[in-house]
Amino acid sequence: MMTNVGDRKVMKVLAGETVFPPPVWLMRQAGRYLPEYRKTRATAKGFLNLCYTPDLAVEVTLQPIRRYGFDAAILFSDILVIPDALDRNVHFVEGEGPKMDPIAPEAIARLDASGMHDHLAPVYETVRRLRAELPQETTLLGFCGAPWTVATYMIAGHGTPDQAPARLFAMQHAEEFKMLIDRLTEISTDYLIAQIDAGADAVQIFDSWAGVLSEVDFQSYSVQPVKRMVERINRERPGVPVIGFAKGAGALLENYREETGVNCVGLDWTVPASLARRIQKGGAVQGNLDPLRVIAGGSALDEGVDLVLETLGEGPLIFNLGHGITPQADPENVTRLMNRIRGAAKS
Repeated sequence: MMTNVGDRKVMKVLAGETVFPPPVWLMRQAGRYLPEYRKTRATAKGFLNLCYTPDLAVEVTLQPIRRYGFDAAILFSDILVIPDALDRNVHFVEGEGPKMDPIAPEAIARLDASGMHDHLAPVYETVRRLRAELPQETTLLGFCGAPWTVATYMIAGHGTPDQAPARLFAMQHAEEFKMLIDRLTEISTDYLIAQIDAGADAVQIFDSWAGVLSEVDFQSYSVQPVKRMVERINRERPGVPVIGFAKGAGALLENYREETGVNCVGLDWTVPASLARRIQKGGAVQGNLDPLRVIAGGSALDEGVDLVLETLGEGPLIFNLGHGITPQADPENVTRLMNRIRGAAKS
């Protein structure tokens, strides 16, 4: 008999409970900093092959759970499987990152998602297998990129420092840009619901490039699409929590929970303690250790962990980094981080 989902620590926090020491998972916890990941990655014929091969994707998702006992596992995949499923010629270039065919304004109306679920069937199979293989107390998280963030890559064809191509596109081709955001909102919600149906306990929406938007554009391109996604998930799969991570949004996060309806607000490491506490008054928060502290180790790591616990440990908190763990991180420093959190005493 499956454990009640509500018995999982991460799910308790997502429901608004305070758990201390807080549950922990780390963004990009299955990644290049782990020697076992690098060994598995070497057997795959490219990064997307790793994402689309359930045997491999299950294995790398489970590796950090076996090593550290994190309280949540997050599906190993990538936010760009959506444009890949839309036939945008997504590929990953070693040392350069993701590339795809930049989309022209007139091509947006022709985007065809009819084969999306068939294309992403291996991802759903990975989710099903993970839920069967994970410890019952471990929360399984699905995820997708937010419409704005995915759109930035589709427009530029690659990552850029400030997403100027997408911002300019939105100004020069407003109607087509709105159509792209609307399509991605619909498709991404379909994708998350399929992950939920396959066994995900909760889902996270990564708006990794929210921080480049003006206040007005943040409302239009970040808040409103995520709000529509959350509303539909709540309507069609009631009770499934949603984590929203709008990286770099700073003061615009003040009312993000109320504006979008997310259950938990992800915080990057630049969010001031005073703002983080105010956001936490409305419910769960997730974050927000600087990933560089996991490279630095020693007292820098200890002090960073202690400060997050001191700032946010008295309310509903999922301990995480303020962005993904980096390939340069020492696995032993993650062990130190886990020991520090789990050995913490209530102040």
